[in-house]
Amino acid sequence: MKSLEEINRRREVMIQDTGEDGGWAFVYLPTRKKPSLVIFSWGGGWDHVSISNEKSSCTWHEMALIKGIFFREDEYAVQYHPPKAQYANMRPYVLHLWRPQNEKLPVPPIEMV
Repeated sequence: MKSLEEINRRREVMIQDTGEDGGWAFVYLPTRKKPSLVIFSWGGGWDHVSISNEKSSCTWHEMALIKGIFFREDEYAVQYHPPKAQYANMRPYVLHLWRPQNEKLPVPPIEMV
């Protein structure tokens, strides 16, 4: 995950508060009229970003923009789709990006991507 200083340099990001292991911000995406709410953290061995909007989930393109704001170009970040019994939807229209800090994510061969 990028440093707080790197994230804060982005003009489309307005960090509202930070703490020991993360914070929250408004992010202005060019595809949205209203800012998106983003919660970011780096505690518990994971880098995590969640983004929520008022009326719809982000598109793939919007998630790629968020990934570029919060993660370095050389990092993988993934969206997990857990078993239905483990769903924990607290709000509608929220999507998450995750990256383990101490493990390498398994990825498919480049020719399959």
